[in-house]
Amino acid sequence: MIRKVTIGERRARLGRNHRLAAEARARSTTEVAESLVALHSTDPASVYLSVFARVLVPSVEEVGAALYDRREVVRMLGMRRTMFVVPRELVPVVQAGATDAVAVRMRRLYEALFQRGGVSPDPARWLREVGESVVSLLQRADELTAQELAAAEPRLRTRIMMNEGKSYGGSSNVTSMVLMLLSADGRIVRGRPLGSWISSQYRWSAMEQWLPGAPDRMSADEARTALAGRWLRAFGPATEADLRWWAGWTLRDTRAAIAGLDTIPVELDGAPGLLLAADAEPVEAPAPWVALLPALDPTPMGWSGREWYVGSHAPALFDMTGNIGPTVWADGRVIGGWAQRKDGSIAVRLLEDAGTAVATAVDQAAGALAATTAGTRVTPRFRTPIQRELSGG
Repeated sequence: MIRKVTIGERRARLGRNHRLAAEARARSTTEVAESLVALHSTDPASVYLSVFARVLVPSVEEVGAALYDRREVVRMLGMRRTMFVVPRELVPVVQAGATDAVAVRMRRLYEALFQRGGVSPDPARWLREVGESVVSLLQRADELTAQELAAAEPRLRTRIMMNEGKSYGGSSNVTSMVLMLLSADGRIVRGRPLGSWISSQYRWSAMEQWLPGAPDRMSADEARTALAGRWLRAFGPATEADLRWWAGWTLRDTRAAIAGLDTIPVELDGAPGLLLAADAEPVEAPAPWVALLPALDPTPMGWSGREWYVGSHAPALFDMTGNIGPTVWADGRVIGGWAQRKDGSIAVRLLEDAGTAVATAVDQAAGALAATTAGTRVTPRFRTPIQRELSGG
């Protein structure tokens, strides 16, 4: 008989596996990243805020040390061409399981764009030569900004017309495209930010210097199976469609990755789902908990089927392209949204009556978050209706 996993058990697993319940809190940034497979990094601040919600002692300095001093976690392009911060040992897995395919598509796009734009009659050769020059510069200089690289390699300042004929079109240099492609190839990596912990501009390093002694690359099939196993351990039980969406794979690659794992079928509120066989035992609900999660946190962005934790609140919490904003959680479900005001304080709106005890706990969590950010204001890149309203614009 196929085991049924209730919504209550899924929420209990979420609280424990995602380090949100009080008894499951992590001790470090690295433990958080390992528990969630990867932390979304489209907004640099999301990495920090995701960690703050899950560690015993939140600290801007500790997250920065894990990223830039100990280098236990690494910022890289990954699943769905999205920026993530991943545990160091998962870099080759994500590279072969997701990023290599992204790089192939990106290279085709840039070669066609550069040919149309007159950058070179042989754009593939041009990209190879400029790429080798950039990597060589970084191997000699350790860390350089995009501006410093463009000054040393003038071809990076080549300009190209983008979105020709559109009202938002215009001329742009190719620096960011070349650097993005090199990072997708796994040859260079974003290092320290130019500004504070919310800055989205970085210095660049050669991968072998940032992570010396990195393991050999894996085959794509092996990497996809390993990545699927890590994801199921963190987000299971889940559906095939959830994994396919999260990883950005084809249906064929998704099924091949699952076939390499020891899984059992389960029923999820009438739908077929999967669990790792080693994770088949029921999970006891943790003590009541609340959490304030940032925009694009890996928990709400971990499944394509979100009704069991978002309910009817999606219109207020997502933007027009499906990006989730800051959310308030209680015991494995979303109950509201939050935003930071100009003065650094945290404004909260609950979208359902969760009771006095929960509301009090949420207010306490908001105060703790305001204290941790210490006046630094975080504005999500993708803004949602409730975030705009609460932040005051």
